Amino acid sequence: MQFDFFNDNQNVGLRNDVILALERCDVATARPAWGALKAHFPQDDGLGSFLLLIQALEQRNPAPFANHIALQQARQSLQHSIEPAAQRSLGKSTASIWLRTRWQELAERAVALPYHPDHKDDHAAALWLHAQDWQAAADAVARIESWRRIPAPLAWMLQARLALQDLQSHWGLLAELAWLSPARLDAVITHRTDPLLQPLLTRFWQGFEGVGDVTDLAWFPAWLLTERPSLAAHLAQAHAAQHSPPEQAMRLMLELLGLERQGRHHEVIDRRKTLRGLHA
Repeated sequence: MQFDFFNDNQNVGLRNDVILALERCDVATARPAWGALKAHFPQDDGLGSFLLLIQALEQRNPAPFANHIALQQARQSLQHSIEPAAQRSLGKSTASIWLRTRWQELAERAVALPYHPDHKDDHAAALWLHAQDWQAAADAVARIESWRRIPAPLAWMLQARLALQDLQSHWGLLAELAWLSPARLDAVITHRTDPLLQPLLTRFWQGFEGVGDVTDLAWFPAWLLTERPSLAAHLAQAHAAQHSPPEQAMRLMLELLGLERQGRHHEVIDRRKTLRGLHA
């Protein structure tokens, strides 16, 4: 029993040596520490993950990416191999910090690459979001021409701004993304804990009679005005998108609210008929 206890303690100590070196990104120490762990405990189930992380540090390269393919390969390696290995080896909290630095390194190498529609995930803005550098992400999106008309950059900008500021200033962006890409809006807002947004979303999903999938979110801005007319001024800031029925519905709702305040009841009746024609 004493021998087993000694072995367990030695194993923990050697593993901790590797982990500490990885946390410090100290490759010169990490490699021999890993070698010592392997020599004494060749069956240790962490050896493979540790080696992946050490190799990731050894292979770091500050040179800008030559093209989107090179970035894609590096991103996929980090996302699908290195990130799971870090979660297994370092624990959730430490891995999160360690991985943010790796994403930052990729983002810095990707700064010069323009947005390409065939490589939607391979842009500095998306990498800065992984690194949780919200301002750098927003700045990178702002450099994309016509970003408000492209679903991916629009989603990145909304995510970055919601992290930097509260929702109140960005209802217009949310509406634009709802019309352009309900699925991307769902991805942005699913994990947010905004005290106003989440209850509204819950009521929307419970009461809106749509097709029953994520595409219903396109109607969320128009529906919002039935629940919170006070948001009219914020939603009115949404830029024109594709003049889709959900966008037309929100614009009609804004008109209706104005006409009702002015007591123009005949026009209200006409607008309501048009609104029903867009969505029963």
